[in-house]
Amino acid sequence: MPVTVEIPKEKWTGKVREVTLGATAAAGGTRKKTVTVGGESTLPFLTFEGEMPNPPVVALEVQDAYPDDWSALLKEVWGDTLHDPAAWAQKAEEYGADIIALKLQSAHPEGGNTDAAHAVETVKSVLATTGLPLIIYGPGQPEKDNEVLVAVAEAAQGERIALGNCEEKNYRTIVAAALANDHLVVNKTPIDVNLAKQLNILVNDMRLDLDRMLMDPTTGALGYGLEYSYSVMERLRIAALTGDSMTQQPMICTVGEEAWRAKESKVNEGVPAAWGDWARRSTNWEVITATMLIESGANIVVLRHPDSVKLVKEAIASLRAH
Repeated sequence: MPVTVEIPKEKWTGKVREVTLGATAAAGGTRKKTVTVGGESTLPFLTFEGEMPNPPVVALEVQDAYPDDWSALLKEVWGDTLHDPAAWAQKAEEYGADIIALKLQSAHPEGGNTDAAHAVETVKSVLATTGLPLIIYGPGQPEKDNEVLVAVAEAAQGERIALGNCEEKNYRTIVAAALANDHLVVNKTPIDVNLAKQLNILVNDMRLDLDRMLMDPTTGALGYGLEYSYSVMERLRIAALTGDSMTQQPMICTVGEEAWRAKESKVNEGVPAAWGDWARRSTNWEVITATMLIESGANIVVLRHPDSVKLVKEAIASLRAH
C-alpha cells in the first residue's frame, strides 16, 4: 500500500527586507527600470516553506580606469570598452546585467588620484548611457571614498543609487550623503555575523531607513574560504528569518573581484596541465562561487565576465524551478 510521507517544514517568523535600486522618471530619476531584491520568508529556494518573490540578480563590474591587473581573458572579452566606462556600461547592459556596479578606481591615491569632479563626470556619462540602476563604489580608501562618493551622491540626486562601501571607518559621511540625496548604502564588514549586525544598527541610528541598506558580509572565492563565507551568510539569513530585524537586509557579494584574483582564474602559466582549459576553468570559478553564495543567501552578485552572467542566470532559473 502507498505510504504518505509528510515533509517536515520550518516555520519562520521573519523575512528579508525588500530593497529597491534605481528610480524611474515617475519617481524623479532617469532609470528605465528598477530592481527590487529581498522579500524572502524562507531559506534560498526552499519555497515549500515560504516565499521568494524576488529572484537573485546579477551586476556587472565597470571601472573608470583601465584594469591593468585583470586577467588577459577579461581584457580580451571586453576589448576597447575597458578604456571608456560609459561604453563598458552599455556593453554590460547588452550582456544581460540587471545592475551596473561602477568602481571609481582611478580616484585611489596610489593610482590616478583623480578628483571628485572626474568622478562626477564619469557617473553622469554612465547614467546617460545605460538605463539600469547603479551601484557606485569608491576606490576603497576611506578619505578618498568620502570625497568622491559625496560628490557623486549630489550629482546623481534622485537616481536611488547604492553608495559603497559604507564601513565602520566612514559610515557617517556616506550615510549623510545618502540621506541628503535619496540614495542607498552598501554596508560592508569583515565576515562576521555580529559585525554585520552592528553596522546595520549604527547606520539605522543615523535615521537611514532599513529599506535603503544592502549588506556586504565580505566573502571568499571557491577554494579561498568559500565554506566559511557560506556558513556566516547562512547564519545571517537564519537570524533574519527567526525575527532579528537588524540582520534582515538583502546581501550583496563582489564575486568577480574575489574569483578573478585566484591564481586558478587569473593566469595560465606555470600551472598543472590537469587544470584543463583556462577560459572554461576561469569562468567556472566565478560561476560556481556566485551560485554557492546565492544558495547561501546572496541577493546580488557582482560579476566580471559576460559569459558568467548567462550561466549564473541559468542556475538561478533552474533553482527556482525545483
